[in-house]
Amino acid sequence: MSKRPLVGVLALQGDFREHATSLSEAGAEVTEIRHAENLKNIQGLIIPGGESTAIARLLIAYNLTDPIRRHIEQGLPTWGTCAGAILLAKNAPDLDRPTISVMNITVQRNAFGPQINSFEENIYVNGISGLPIKAILIRAPIISDTGPEVSILGKLSDGSIVAVKENNLLATSFHPELTNDSRMHGLFVDMTRQYS
Repeated sequence: MSKRPLVGVLALQGDFREHATSLSEAGAEVTEIRHAENLKNIQGLIIPGGESTAIARLLIAYNLTDPIRRHIEQGLPTWGTCAGAILLAKNAPDLDRPTISVMNITVQRNAFGPQINSFEENIYVNGISGLPIKAILIRAPIISDTGPEVSILGKLSDGSIVAVKENNLLATSFHPELTNDSRMHGLFVDMTRQYS
């Protein structure tokens, strides 16, 4: 059995604990990321869901935006879920703070309306075999535009893009960490095993 990769979960705000549980089930060691020095020696990084404005402000307050961007540009596999997808995007026009700006996507915040309009839908995701994934969308963004190098991995029944991959980057509008299905985390852990 191959060594368990060390994956960091940004732990400033949002559902980082749930990601840690799912990562462990998918075969990774987990560490919480709160400061730039925590980024050393990790093989992957998850930027969790939460409140995108709050996380963006905390990234600035903790001087994490530039260090995270540098690690990503050096090839660190990174996955943003919901708010995390917004923060990876090069274009998030309705966010009042800068993003990390590394993924060639445009993301529209709260695309389905307020919390009361949150919903679930079963979707198929390229790279994951078997039954569909339960996509839990909570004040979720949609990926409204993608660059030519971005692969679309999953869409809702209405055609809204909710899962994409670009090189070492993965972004989903939904929350796999809130289900008992760790296959999305397994997909990401496989990405981290290719990084040294």
